[in-house]
Amino acid sequence: MYPRYMKIKDELDKQIEQGELHVGYKFPSEPEMANKFGVSRETFRAAIKKLEEEGKLRVQHGVGTFVIRQLEQIPSNLARLQSTSEMLKIAGHQEGDQQQSVHNAACTEEWAQFLNIQQGDPVVILERVRTANEEPVMSSFYILPRAIVGNKFEETAFGGSLFKFLEQELNIFVKRSHTELMVPLQTDPRVQSLMLHPNTTVLLMKQTHYDENNFPIFYANDYFRNDVFHFWMERFR
Repeated sequence: MYPRYMKIKDELDKQIEQGELHVGYKFPSEPEMANKFGVSRETFRAAIKKLEEEGKLRVQHGVGTFVIRQLEQIPSNLARLQSTSEMLKIAGHQEGDQQQSVHNAACTEEWAQFLNIQQGDPVVILERVRTANEEPVMSSFYILPRAIVGNKFEETAFGGSLFKFLEQELNIFVKRSHTELMVPLQTDPRVQSLMLHPNTTVLLMKQTHYDENNFPIFYANDYFRNDVFHFWMERFR
């Protein structure tokens, strides 16, 4: 039997989608809403909690419950290597960089294993927080061997797709990647920077990107908000 609280959740969801409950709308008190639907306060609260988990409502204790602006989900096939710029563009989002920094460092033992270079070799670190419609949705940490990119990031303004930047500025074409999927700890600072809504979950992809000759070009830690990005793949038996 379909739970009563889910029926209420579906009805409120429909009203939000149709604009009857607009962004910024403040719900009447919990007792009023429970009485309107003819259910207990606990049942109505369960429906609200579900919508809050999906990032559609913001509950401020002692203040009220509000409808908030939502981002459309972005589906992406894991078997296809796409830049974040491509994924956001296909979904109709206006992409941007909220934060970005470039600095030099010495390669760690971990990075050296993925990049096929020596520990201590010079690398360029690129850190970014990507936005969709001015809301942070992704955080990235890229490591590129300085032997490959030289001073290009210091000489040329960088923005948008890293794939395109490498193609246009260095004639490097990323063709494939090896990707490990992980659930990062909530204590990770990059996870915390993306947790805008209660119960937001984050997926971490650790990726080594290769050119057409299977030479490692850069290593990346990409953090994706799961309420915005949905990844899938086809599997066979």
